[in-house]
This record gives sequence, C-alpha cells and structure tokens, in this order.
Amino acid sequence: MEMTEMTGVSLKRGSVAVEDNDSVAPGEAKRQKVSGCCPTKGQDGLENNSLPSSEKVPGPPKTAGEGKKNSDPRSEEEEEEEEEEDGLSEEGEEEEEAESFANMMKHGLTELDVGITKFVSSHQGFSGILKERYSDFVVHEIGKDGRISHLSDLSVPVDEEDPSEDVFTVLTAEEKQRLEELQLFKNKETSVAIEVIEDTKEKRTVIHQAIKSLFPGLETKTEDREGKKYIVAYHAAGKKALANPRKHSWPKSRGSYCHFVLYKENKDTMDAINLLSKYLRVKPNIFSYMGTKDKRAITVQEIAVLKITAQRLAHLNKCLMNFKLGNFSYQKNPLKLGELQGNHFTVVLRNITGTDDHVEQAMNSLREIGFINYYGMQRFGTTAVPTYQVGRAILQNSWTEVMDLILKPRSGAEKGYLVKCREEWAKTKDPAAALRKLPVKRCVEGQLLRGLSKYGLKNIVSAFGIIPRNNRLMYIHSYQSYVWNNMVSKRIEEYGLNPVPGDLVLKGATAACIEEDDVNNYSIHDVVMPLPGFDVIYPQHKISEAYREMLTADNLDIDNMRHKIRDYSLSGAYRKIIIRPQNVSWEVVAYDDPKIPLFNTDVDNLEGKPPPVFASAEGKYRALKMDFSLPPSTYATMAIREVLKMDTSIKNQTQLNTTWLR
Repeated sequence: MEMTEMTGVSLKRGSVAVEDNDSVAPGEAKRQKVSGCCPTKGQDGLENNSLPSSEKVPGPPKTAGEGKKNSDPRSEEEEEEEEEEDGLSEEGEEEEEAESFANMMKHGLTELDVGITKFVSSHQGFSGILKERYSDFVVHEIGKDGRISHLSDLSVPVDEEDPSEDVFTVLTAEEKQRLEELQLFKNKETSVAIEVIEDTKEKRTVIHQAIKSLFPGLETKTEDREGKKYIVAYHAAGKKALANPRKHSWPKSRGSYCHFVLYKENKDTMDAINLLSKYLRVKPNIFSYMGTKDKRAITVQEIAVLKITAQRLAHLNKCLMNFKLGNFSYQKNPLKLGELQGNHFTVVLRNITGTDDHVEQAMNSLREIGFINYYGMQRFGTTAVPTYQVGRAILQNSWTEVMDLILKPRSGAEKGYLVKCREEWAKTKDPAAALRKLPVKRCVEGQLLRGLSKYGLKNIVSAFGIIPRNNRLMYIHSYQSYVWNNMVSKRIEEYGLNPVPGDLVLKGATAACIEEDDVNNYSIHDVVMPLPGFDVIYPQHKISEAYREMLTADNLDIDNMRHKIRDYSLSGAYRKIIIRPQNVSWEVVAYDDPKIPLFNTDVDNLEGKPPPVFASAEGKYRALKMDFSLPPSTYATMAIREVLKMDTSIKNQTQLNTTWLR
C-alpha cells in the first residue's frame, strides 16, 4: 500500500455535502460518558453533530453528519421562541443563501486547517459533481440486526382497536381549529362544545374517538343543552397531558411503540420529527431513532413513536410532501441512539472526468484498502470561527474568550440579524440589547446572550450553561477531533500504512501496544489512535510526543484532562485510523440529460416506475454510481475524498464554478 500527500486535484463543479454515519463505531471504544463523539440529549456516541446557530451551513451544499437533538419538554419561554421562529419566511431566507454562503466560505476552513492532509492510495484523482441533485445521494440505515431499512410497504396493520377512517373527516376545519387552540392553551376557553347534528350513538362515538385521537390531552363527555346533544372537549391533566399520551386509551395487548420506516427528501431528521409532531399535535420527544440523517439527500431510517397508531401515521402520507411513512409495526420498546450498525450509501458522481481505468483503480483501492478515518469538515463548523477554537478555550478555562469567539463579529456574510446582533454586542457589550436584534433566540448566540442577561458578564460559566449540554460538548469534541486528525496525519507520514511496534490496537474495549515480536499479527486496519483524554493511553513511539507537543502548544496538560467542571472533563476514546467500506460496488453510466435520475428510489419502486434508461456509451456525460456501507462514526465525505483525490472543504468548492451558484 502506498501513501500519498494531498494534491491540488479538486472538484471542477458541485458541492460536496455528504451524509455521514451516526454513533460510535465498535472500533472507537468509548471510555466514559464524555468521549470523542458528540452526545445528544443524554445519549452518547452520536457522530453527527450541529449547532442550531450560525455554525450551520446556510446554503444548498449543507454538509452532513450534523446531528440534531432530541427535543425535551421545554419551558413556555422556549415554546414562545419556537413559535416566533416558525413565523419566519423560508423563502425569504433562501433568496440570500447562495450569495451569503459563497461570501462566508471565502473565510471558511480548508482540509489543511483541520489536519486532513494524507491519502492512502496512489491512483490518479479525477473530478465529478457530487449532489448536483439531492436525489444523487441516498442513505439507508443499517439496523441493529444488520438489515438495511427500506420503505417497501405502505399498508397499515389490521387492528380491531383502531377507530374508523371517519375520525379524520367527521370534524370541520373550524372545529379542528378551536380544538387545537384549546389543546395548546392558546385561548381562554376551558372547553369546546360540538353539536351533534345527526344524533346517533355511532355518530357520537366517532366524534369522541376523533377528538381523543387527533388532540392528545383532551377528554370528552356528552351533554344535553336545551334539547340538543353536544360533545364537550376539555383538558384532563393540564399541560403535561400534551407530552404524555393518555395511558388508558391504548390497548394493553399492543406494544406501546409504533415503529415505522421514514423516507424523506431534502429534510434532516429533527426537522422531519418536528414536522411530524406538529401535524400529529404531540411533543417531538415522544419520537425516538437510532441516528440522525442529513438534509440534502434522500434518507431512509427507522423511527419509533409512543402511542400513536399506524393508522394515524399513515394518514400523514396524504398530507406531507417529500415524506413517506410505511413498514409499520407495534413494538414494546423505543429506539436508542447508537443502536444502528451503520448506513448504506448510494452515491452518484455526475460528469466525471476520470477514465474507466481511473475509476477502476480508485474503487478497487477503496474496497481493498479503504480510507483514512478522518473527522470530516462538517465536524468543525463552516464560519470564520471554527468550533474547535471554542472547544480549546473551554478546556483552557478561558471563559471570556469562549464568549468572544461565539459572539464577536466575524468575517464573511451571515444572516442579517446575526450580523446586527454581533455588531450590537461589539458596540455595547449589552446582552439584552444584542438579544433584541435576534428574531430567532434559540440559536447558540441567543442562548448565550440570554444566559449573560440572567447571570451577568462576570458569570460566563453559568451563562454558557444555558446552552443545551450536547451543544456545549460539541465544541470540545470538535477540539478532540482536530487533535486526532493532525496526529493521524503525523502517524501516517512517519510510519506509513503498516503497523509498527508501539502502535495501539483494541483488545475488547481496552487498548494495548503492539510489541515488536507481535507486529506481524496485525494489519493497519487494526490500529487505533486515541482522542485525548484522562482515560486513554498513547502510542509508544514518536507520535506520543507529538500529542504532548500539540496540547502543550495549546496550553493544555495532556496528563490532566480533567476539568474543574465535570461536564468538560475529557475521558477520551479510541478510533480506527483506516476504515474499509463493506458491500462496495460501482458502475459507470452514460447520460445526456443532467436532470434525469440515475437510479430508482424506494418510492420509485413502490410506484412501479421502470429503472432509468441510460444513453449509449457515447452519451454527453458520464457518471459514477457507487454503493458502499460504512460503520458508525465514519464520514462518507472522507471515502469519496479518497476516490476523487480532492479537498472536500466547502471553501474549496465555492472557489470553483459550482452549479448551485449559477
């Protein structure tokens, strides 16, 4: 195996925005609750991570691997902010995306900035367009049983306990509106009365079922009023009823959770969950899943929801665009983050320039050798202030710097309200005044400013603590990833692609050094490197000193990675340095129309669409269609980087003539 340096070969056009795997891989053994992978609301090991702030990529080539957070029951203040945010115009935001995104990326990171410098293969790189259409990138989750999730059945399980279909049509739009306002405590009414026009027991039963099914938290009773029958809806258990579905209305013989396969297009997982919960009128935290999925892709994954019928979920297929729900089943347990075995990717690289020989060499290398298991660019944010810098300041206990890095004006374009907020902060250092400039207060900047308003500028630690825990930890995990990338590049530069004495391998969950007489029993695919922490060991060769030097230069003590604040104490973890994808296959196809899909999706197959017809070998364009499976905690971006031999940073892509900027 040969190892090569990063070359200048780059993508001619197109945006590299790749869905990556979720959760901690078996090869990245966690040492403690706080490890090198980003947790999500108390669930550890979620690889994908994001901040609900300006750290997000605002433009079409939104990078993947951005994990959203499970929603917890929120305070009234937070709920009001959500309503405020929901009122923003998406269209208005999108109009400024392309220009502002391009400007922002002039000040963004390159791979060199975060230690991504090496390749493991010697083939010649070539260019292609990734994600010219989001349908060029399809992700199927691999469940804990090893099966790939597919949407293959839209039917609803037969269940005598389910109400009739009439529950969806028996109420008028006005009645539904009044009931929703009652359910959400949006008016002063304590009850809503609905007159029963056709007074039969069957009709009354359907109305009772409709209200209880469609508006969790409401109870009903029948009343006589002046000779007329009314069904009166009222709150049974106050505001908590909305977050806790009624126990008595769910058949005891049925599992409490409805599992289903969610097929979605151009929507990330938490946005999808929020939309489903809005239509179902329930809190998002009754949903569970094994991993988050990217927005700019077609993704298929399993979701579980507490005490919502398959019938009611299936009805959403009539209401929602770019979503399909199917493969319903009732189960006893929810899903947990990190339970998945990985993801299977189907990726199309359009308008490739490589010859068939180039493609063959690149794909054979990917299958046989693999790629360096770098943390991808999306781990480090997309603005002029990388997330790892904030993480380093947290670990240094430099809280004024943490505050400044998050709030100070920064180079590159941002949303107008964020620019105004930062300018106000720089001018006045008044958190309340800066907060007033933000229409969206749930972003990290808004949460920090709210904390500073509450606790004052002399108590930044408490103010920072208002930010959700998983977002705070994301910063320090970003710093760990930054160190790991740099150290792996040094390890490969120093020793190449063969195990050497002093390298680390995992024996169970414990790391051990390779002894001189044992080195032939291992391959490079067994070697792991530590993310810095207090509960890891380091290689017993030159790279150990390189770790020490890097942390010392950052004013950190490698021998004392415990922090005064327990949440920020780093235990560390181990991560394989080379990943070899499984189930790798590929084909080169010719096509004339850049808008046509080049393979069928699950929905296409459900609808009986014929597979695409390709042009002759002399077609105007050529595309590489590739399939591969990756374990959790690996970045598909890095696999594709190895194939194309290019810089995957968005900064690099926006300096080129990308199709989405035309």
